[in-house]
Amino acid sequence: MRLAALLPVLFLFAAAQASADSMRCGSTLISSGDTTSDAYSRCGEPTDRSYLGTRIVVGDWGQREEVRVEEWIYGPWNGMLYFVIFKGNRVDSIQSKRSD
Repeated sequence: MRLAALLPVLFLFAAAQASADSMRCGSTLISSGDTTSDAYSRCGEPTDRSYLGTRIVVGDWGQREEVRVEEWIYGPWNGMLYFVIFKGNRVDSIQSKRSD
């Protein structure tokens, strides 16, 4: 019975997480897994780009690879700033916050 009460909350949390990892650029969308060239062609030049360093990523088969990590900032669009984190040339996460 308690699990049944928690399911709607878990569903809303999962939906919020899914929408947090995508960003609308005009009539197109970028989301986790898209490449930097996809983001650039769909959203244009970011307001700011920052090199954050490198990270070691472990693949599905245990292989280790050093990848470049970048943050691109878009906006403000309708009062929101969007922070797109790329790891190894792929969108890893997208976060947003109100601009002041």
